[in-house]
Amino acid sequence: METKAVIQALAALAQESRLAIFRLLVEAGPAGLTVGVIAERLGIANATLSFHLKELTNAGLTIASPQGRSIVYATNFLTMNALVAYLTENCCAGNDCVSPVNCAPSTSAARVVKRPEALVRAASGRATAVRTTAQRKSPKKG
Repeated sequence: METKAVIQALAALAQESRLAIFRLLVEAGPAGLTVGVIAERLGIANATLSFHLKELTNAGLTIASPQGRSIVYATNFLTMNALVAYLTENCCAGNDCVSPVNCAPSTSAARVVKRPEALVRAASGRATAVRTTAQRKSPKKG
């Protein structure tokens, strides 16, 4: 997968509604879902949903197929798998991984973090708290 396509796919997924749509479509499998079903399950207005689906399709992450008077959207699993392969191709510097857990996706890694402020990243050898956009914008109390 070309770097430009990877950046476009990751940018499309870097938005809460689009990520939710994509995950719902992955769960639905190759059969996909109609726009109405997606809107109902996620509580997204049709106009907004249309915009997000267009972004996902332009990034190659979803495929739109007309079926009668409806449009069915499905995950483009070839692109999804190519993206994951691109992100993990140099896992363990090309050497055999000590543990297959290192590079294999797991359901435990996909758990939702309930407290974003608890996320920590290493920066210059020390740990620093990562604040969400909402936290940065909200005024400090007292």
